[in-house]
Amino acid sequence: MKVDLLIHRAAWLLTIASPQGPKVGPAMGDLGLIEDGALAVKDGRIALVGKSSEVRPQAEAREEVDASGRVVMPGFVDSHTHLVFAGSRVEEFEMRLKGATYLEIMAAGGGIMSTVRATRQANLEELLAQSRRRLDRVLVYGTTTAEVKTGYGLNTAQELKMLEAIKSLDETHPVDLVATFLGAHAIPEEYKGRSEEYMDMVVKEMLPQAAKEGACFCDIFCDEGAFTLAQSRRVLEAAKAWGLGLKIHADEFKTLGGAALAAELGATSADHLICTPEEELRLLAEAGTIAVLLPGTPFGLGEERYAPARRMIELSVPVALGTDLNPGTCWCESMQFVIALAARKMGMTSAEAIVASTLNAAYALGKGAEAGSLEVGKKADILILDTSDYRDLAYRFGGNLVARVFKGGQPVWPKEVD
Repeated sequence: MKVDLLIHRAAWLLTIASPQGPKVGPAMGDLGLIEDGALAVKDGRIALVGKSSEVRPQAEAREEVDASGRVVMPGFVDSHTHLVFAGSRVEEFEMRLKGATYLEIMAAGGGIMSTVRATRQANLEELLAQSRRRLDRVLVYGTTTAEVKTGYGLNTAQELKMLEAIKSLDETHPVDLVATFLGAHAIPEEYKGRSEEYMDMVVKEMLPQAAKEGACFCDIFCDEGAFTLAQSRRVLEAAKAWGLGLKIHADEFKTLGGAALAAELGATSADHLICTPEEELRLLAEAGTIAVLLPGTPFGLGEERYAPARRMIELSVPVALGTDLNPGTCWCESMQFVIALAARKMGMTSAEAIVASTLNAAYALGKGAEAGSLEVGKKADILILDTSDYRDLAYRFGGNLVARVFKGGQPVWPKEVD
């Protein structure tokens, strides 16, 4: 077979194969390891996978890469980001260091509203320039597919500007982006005390236009200080009628029933879930709703409570990970650091955290058939790590183990491989 690329002699090849869907329970510990592994790429897709001794005789390659002593694995999938925004909130970080809580900062006019003001003031070109620099760093750390939410515009024109920015980045940058409409991120200042009027605008005006402009999902922040359970139901039911996939920010600070709502409505994912009661976790497992966990957020806030990932896995809830990259609570561009946190703070094994950062995260974005594993027919989004042991992703932290990134079989972040 004539192929475009052959990567061979990998110390370990992590296929993370799972044709039936996201991995749950004990299967989350199965990385589909192949020692002395190889894969071949043709027309941007995986054509062959197996041991080097099996794949090399079948592949007549235009380019060969010797991955001796290295781990080869799928590109990371970041299933929850707020990557498109303007400005910084470093001042709020200093306030938190002096004892202010997240909710106190919001009440004082900071928090999300601070970023809303900066994002509204930025024109499209400025927004793109700031966001592209972040996306470049995301790629360097090995993320090849990511979700990006709106939610810093909070009026129709500005939310559509954010969607336009996401679309432009997706078209011009190697990282594949999935757009999520989050018009119900917070009540904007001009609607203070008039939340139902704002809900009317979200449902009747923003949502239909977001659906027409390429949003794949709709999300809402259902929590203390944000939106109520009834408001969340209204927005998500309207989004479902427009054909959008459903997501929900739930149980980050207080349990309002958002996880149960996600299960009831067949949401693709419920995110955060730090204080979700066990009975609602069981509902998520029954519904197959993916729990997207974001350990970088409590870390960024200096909190001690993290989502109960170990219990979720025991209950067969499909678990994914994301950075929650945002300017207020978690300016983190590295899924590698998220894996390290998941192992230390949420009781996940190295293998489980890797599955949650690749295959399961892809399913949380509706991309499980295209990304997240190295299986024949899928996109050739491939990482070569500068280590021979995949467990180093959890064991080591603060650096970058990614030596090379291939997107659709093309090198997009090369670093000389010895």
